[in-house]
Amino acid sequence: MKIAVIIGTSKADGNTRQLVDAFVKQTDANVFDLAMCNISFFDYLHENKSDDFLPLIREVISYDHIVFATPVYWYSMSAQLKVFFDRLSDLLTIEKGLGRDLKGKSISILSTGFDVNCPECFIQPFEMTANYLGLNFKGCEYVSVQSEINFDALIKAAKRAVVCVT
Repeated sequence: MKIAVIIGTSKADGNTRQLVDAFVKQTDANVFDLAMCNISFFDYLHENKSDDFLPLIREVISYDHIVFATPVYWYSMSAQLKVFFDRLSDLLTIEKGLGRDLKGKSISILSTGFDVNCPECFIQPFEMTANYLGLNFKGCEYVSVQSEINFDALIKAAKRAVVCVT
């Protein structure tokens, strides 16, 4: 199974990135870091077609499973990932073929945050987007920074995420 990880975070070497790295060691997934992309906000006139969103989504569509990795910021995904999600609207308007190519793929979440448990409201946009686009939502693996984040905890979480993917 080919796995893509799309990570959106404000801290390049933070807890979420460490969780992603542990997951990648278990799965050999490919990581796409939104910090390395120029993706502009959704535009009703689609004057942003020349940014990095469409090339990125064309590459990601070749994968069987997509993992979205983000810290929980104010009970929600990172701003970088939110912009990416907003741009999925392009797949419903100007790039409908790409949108159809996403249907049937599976997705999951890797996340870290301050709360002891992952807030339900954090997971809902992923579940609802999956439902709307015909994706199979496999779940969320979350690590709280209130517990001691160490290599062993990250490996355990990454292994649970691997089970979630397969």
